[in-house]
Amino acid sequence: MWKKDSSIKKRLNMLLFVCLIPLTVMIVYLLFIIRQFSERYDAVVENISKANAYNIAFKEDMDYIMYIIVANAQRASELVDLERPHQMIEEAREVFEGLYETADADYARNRLGRILKSLNTLENRVEEIETDMMDGGSYDTNMERLDLNIRILTELIQEQIQQYIYYETTNLEALREGIRSDVDAAIRMSSLIFAVILAGALVISRKIMTGITKPIRNLCEVTTLAGSGDFAVRAQEESTDELAVLNTSFNQMVEKIGNLVEDIRIEQLNLRATELKLLQAQINPHFLYNTLDTIIWLAEAEEKEQVVVMVSALSDFFRTTLSKGRDYISVQEEEAHIRSYLKIQKVRYQDILDYEIRISGELYQYQILKLTLQPLVENALYHGIKNKRGKGRIRVSGEQEGDTLVFRVWDNGQGMEPEKLEKVRRIISGEQDPNDPSGFGLFNVDQRIRLNYGAGYGLTMNSIYGSWTEAVVTIPAEKNDTIPGHDSQ
Repeated sequence: MWKKDSSIKKRLNMLLFVCLIPLTVMIVYLLFIIRQFSERYDAVVENISKANAYNIAFKEDMDYIMYIIVANAQRASELVDLERPHQMIEEAREVFEGLYETADADYARNRLGRILKSLNTLENRVEEIETDMMDGGSYDTNMERLDLNIRILTELIQEQIQQYIYYETTNLEALREGIRSDVDAAIRMSSLIFAVILAGALVISRKIMTGITKPIRNLCEVTTLAGSGDFAVRAQEESTDELAVLNTSFNQMVEKIGNLVEDIRIEQLNLRATELKLLQAQINPHFLYNTLDTIIWLAEAEEKEQVVVMVSALSDFFRTTLSKGRDYISVQEEEAHIRSYLKIQKVRYQDILDYEIRISGELYQYQILKLTLQPLVENALYHGIKNKRGKGRIRVSGEQEGDTLVFRVWDNGQGMEPEKLEKVRRIISGEQDPNDPSGFGLFNVDQRIRLNYGAGYGLTMNSIYGSWTEAVVTIPAEKNDTIPGHDSQ
C-alpha cells in the first residue's frame, strides 16, 4: 500500500494498478474459456461435416461408376475414368484416417476403424471386377459381384458413416451441455471477481481521493479566509506531495501579501496626513489672496476705519485658521471663523450682501475639520451673490440628525443651470478634472471630508437656476476628545 507522503501521481497509479490488473486477469480468463469452447465446438462440427460429405454422395457415385464399368466393359474406358473408383476410395481413406487420429473416444475410433476396413475391402472388390473384365469375364458374373460386393459394401460404409455422424451429433449435444455448464461457472467466477474488484477499488479509491481532496478542501478554506482579508491564516503542511508544495507556496504568498498590505496601510496613513496638509495649504492661500485684495482696495479708497475692521476681522480669522496647528476645531470656532470671514466681506460688498448664521449652541460641543464651511461661504459669495442683480443673502445653518451633523450654506444668488450643476457634481466626485476653476474649492472640501471621515460623508450640491444654491455638508457627530492625536479645546 502507498505511504501517506506518496505523491498524487503514485496514488493514482496505485489506483489504476488495483483496478487494471484484476480486470485484465478476468478478461484473459474469459477469452481463454471462449476460445476453448469455440475450438471444441468447431472440432465436432468439422468432424460431422467431413463425414457427412461421404454419407450419400460416396455410395451413389461409386455404384454408378462401377455399374458403367460392368455394363459397358468394352467401352468403359471411353465412358468413365477407370482410376476414379480408386481415387474416391483413397480420398475417403485419407479423410477417415485423419478423423481416426484425432478421435478422443473408443467408440468413435471403433466406428472409424470399421469404415477404414470396409474401404480396404471395397478397394479389393473393385480390383477383382476390373481384373475379371480385362480377362474377358462374363457379364452375369460381374453384375452379381456388383450387387453382392460393391453395392452391399457401399451401403455398409454409408451405414457406418451414419452411425459415426450420429455419435458425433450426440457428442455435440453433450458438448453443448458442458459448454452451458462451463459458461455458468465462468459467469459466477467473473461476477465474483468483478465484485471483489469493485469493492477493493471503492475502498482504495476512497482512501486515495480523501487523501487528495481533504488537503485541497483545507486549502480552499484558508484561501477563502485569506480572500476575506485574514492574512494570518496558514495552510497545514502534513505531507510531502504536490499539495504540500502548494500549501508551502500559499503560506509564503499570504505572509508576503500580509506584509505588503501592512506596508500599504502605513503608506496610506502617511499619504492621508500629507494630502490633508496639502489640501489645507491650497485653501488658506486662496482665501488670503481674496482678503488682501479687499484690504488693498479699502486702503486705496482711504477707508481707514474699514481697514481697521478688516484687519481686526482678518486677525480673528487667522487666529482660528492657525489654531495652534490643530486640524480639528470646535463647531463654535468654525462658526466664529465664517463670521469673521463674512464680516470682512460685508465691508466690501455691503450694498449686495446680507448674511445669517443659524447654528444651535448644542452643536458647539462637537468638533469639525477646520476650513470646512468657509470655502463654501466664499463660493456662495463669488459664484452666487456677485452674479445676482440686487442684494443677495447667505444663510449658514447647522443641525444634528442622529449621529450626523448636517451643515447647509444657502444663497439666493444666480443659481446653476442643470448642465452646470451636473458638471460641478462630477468635479466634486472626481469624475471630471478637479482643477477646473468652477469646482476646485468644492472638490478640496469634499476630499478633505472623505479622507478624514470616510466615503459615507462629504459634500453635496443642490441648485435651481435663477433662484438659489445650497451646499450640504455631512460629518459624524464627534466631540472634541473622541479622536486621538488631536488637541481638544
